[in-house]
Amino acid sequence: MRYKLTFVAGLALGYVIGTRAGRERYEQLKKSARQVAQNPAVRNTVESAAQSGREFAGKAFATVSDKVGDRVPDSVACRVRSLREKSQGDEDDWGTSNT
Repeated sequence: MRYKLTFVAGLALGYVIGTRAGRERYEQLKKSARQVAQNPAVRNTVESAAQSGREFAGKAFATVSDKVGDRVPDSVACRVRSLREKSQGDEDDWGTSNT
């Protein structure tokens, strides 16, 4: 619920700022955001964070699997396995995503 409220508040704030600033300011903000997103340092940090998240998710999966064990229905276990195999195909030979 907290995240929904935060999202709605951000959406409302963005709308108010956007309507007051006008099109010219919107274009300036868009250009700045694009420059930040294309900055190599930012891209490396984002990729590093994504990799850390994948590693953490893998460790969490292993821990939960060990604790839950055979108590998970087969249908759920098969679904998780198929999703895991599907997601492992998104990496190239260097272990990075193709995005």
